Amino acid sequence: MRKIVMNISLFSNGLRSVAVAAVLALAPAASAETLKIEHSSGVTDVEKNPKTVLVYDFGMLETLDMLGVAVAGVPGSAIPPALEKYKSDDFPKIGTLFEPDYEAVNAAEPDLIIVGGRSQSKYAELAKLAPTIDLTSDDKDLIGSVKKNAAILGLIFGKEVEIKAASDKLDGSIEKLRGVAKGAGSGLVLLTTGGKISAYGKGSRFGEIHDIFGVEPADPKLQVATHGQAVSYEYILETNPDWIFVVDRDAAIGQEGQPAAALLDNELVRQTKAWKNERVIYLDSAKLYLTSSGLKSEQDIVDQLTEALSKK
Repeated sequence: MRKIVMNISLFSNGLRSVAVAAVLALAPAASAETLKIEHSSGVTDVEKNPKTVLVYDFGMLETLDMLGVAVAGVPGSAIPPALEKYKSDDFPKIGTLFEPDYEAVNAAEPDLIIVGGRSQSKYAELAKLAPTIDLTSDDKDLIGSVKKNAAILGLIFGKEVEIKAASDKLDGSIEKLRGVAKGAGSGLVLLTTGGKISAYGKGSRFGEIHDIFGVEPADPKLQVATHGQAVSYEYILETNPDWIFVVDRDAAIGQEGQPAAALLDNELVRQTKAWKNERVIYLDSAKLYLTSSGLKSEQDIVDQLTEALSKK
């Protein structure tokens, strides 16, 4: 059997070049092509166009859905509205983002398992059962890693052209957003959950709004923390941003709780420049919180911000 090793450069856009080594085994005509995939937790040999695919990351599920790739198993809870169809019994449930159902995984006899983000910690156990890749995005290079992971899926499923087109579109949209954000004023990102409010700044899980999209941070000194920095109404007024961007976690995960709009309808918040000028923007929380690792969600986030900031 003869093997040819190829370095395939998928595309480069100034953020990051994506290179994946593909190994093609030239034996009988029926032999499957095998790709050597580099990912966040190592290197895995993956069969080209795998038939039975299990997915433990909603951003990656969104990308596969966009590409028209069928999946054989998905998490059984917290499925976001944009992926509503996967709640159907037509799609076997394989546990949750945090805890796989290993019996269901074994029964599915998968050709490929995809983890990422919240399911990353289960990579080692799942990799014992079937070829597994970890497509966790990198908060320090979010857009670069989102495009890289999408490119990996494009390579595996023969959808490179579609991924490149979507990535190029996202690049152009980000440039447009940066132009709109310039001079738009300061912004403060708030997450609400369980009646509490947290703020997120540069370098945080929602830091792309400042770091990539160019919105001036209202509080440059905000500490970077996984769950943000707990803040009060007094803090919001003292910071007095031109824009407030709101992520409602309870709404994102389908959990009962006080809606963000009601929580922020407070005497002190109403005194901020953002409130007075009708610049409190309720972002698509499911996309920010659950699927921002997906190429389509990032495009939708950029489009929503561009539309909002264009009304400055």
